[in-house]
Amino acid sequence: MDINFTRDFLALLARFLSGASVRWIDSQPDTCQRVYFANHTSHLDAIVLWSALPQRVRTLTRPVGAKDYWTAGRVRRYMADRLFNALLIDRTEIKVHRSPVDLMIRAIGDRYSLIVFPEGSRSGGQEIGEFKSGLYYLCKRRPDLEMIPVHIDNMNRILPRGEVLPVPLLTCISFGPPIWLEAGEPKIHFLERARQAVRRLKEI
Repeated sequence: MDINFTRDFLALLARFLSGASVRWIDSQPDTCQRVYFANHTSHLDAIVLWSALPQRVRTLTRPVGAKDYWTAGRVRRYMADRLFNALLIDRTEIKVHRSPVDLMIRAIGDRYSLIVFPEGSRSGGQEIGEFKSGLYYLCKRRPDLEMIPVHIDNMNRILPRGEVLPVPLLTCISFGPPIWLEAGEPKIHFLERARQAVRRLKEI
């Protein structure tokens, strides 16, 4: 089966199962290099966000995920490797040998965009947790990249923690205007500004 057909079918299936509506607020889909950073409440977040992008953008966008989750079983491994071209991070290895930012910089080159979840792990869905420092250091290394905040609404109810099958509810994916790291901006200030950029999308 043609890999592009399979990708498009998976994107349609993800949109159907999540009932996702998509909003672009003061921004537009583009194939320029970007980092889409979003809140994280479900294992389906990466798939649903990826599927919300137009086909020409999806092919150039690589979700970042945990290696131990996406290599647990043939189906997940196939999806990560062949369909998403995901960048899988070994959470045990990076503590000793590698920086995840180094891996991301190498993975995107001068062509690809990324989907990242700066909270690091899934939150309960009520409030967005504090962002880890990786987003800040990624901005420092690649200040040319557009940083697009994304809010994913209701995914914690569609696939709650501990569940395997999604519950058919509606979700909304909101893409906001890009932000950049300002000259001399402290790490803690930038990370909170980025967090609030995601949070505001829920209220619009």
